[in-house]
Amino acid sequence: MNIVVIGTGYVGLVTGVALAEIGHQVCCVDIDAYKIEQLQKSISPIYEPGIEELMEQNINNGRLSFKTDLQQAMHECDIIYLAVGTPQKEDGSANLEYIKAAATDVAKTMTKEMIIVVKSTVPVGTNRYLQTFIQEQTPHKVSIVSNPEFLRKVLRSVMCFMEIVLC
Repeated sequence: MNIVVIGTGYVGLVTGVALAEIGHQVCCVDIDAYKIEQLQKSISPIYEPGIEELMEQNINNGRLSFKTDLQQAMHECDIIYLAVGTPQKEDGSANLEYIKAAATDVAKTMTKEMIIVVKSTVPVGTNRYLQTFIQEQTPHKVSIVSNPEFLRKVLRSVMCFMEIVLC
């Protein structure tokens, strides 16, 4: 599949590299031009053991690229991952400014029906909000799905809860 990952922080970069490593064509997009220049040279802004080697391998194999231009990245894209920051506000709520900005950019550049995967950590109801928000800006059908950053921990918690309830 051709995948675009918006955001090259810890979540976005690791997701993009992992998807490329299992054989997908991945383009990671970020608005920070300097960061993209470094990533194109396989220089990671985060510490994750082995990530720079995997970046270099997948760049050389043509499965991983980095861009600042979302429209160019979305050419022949099948799925978009939103992996932008949702920092905590002073009142403790999530700041959805970055995910809303990314959603606006996606809506403006879509040329066909699209699946958007929300990888960012967001509060309950955000996907429904994003669905409506994006759909109001584009004639193309949008499907929103979640792939939480901490999916394994979430699943483990659900399984523990089910054991307690069922036993």
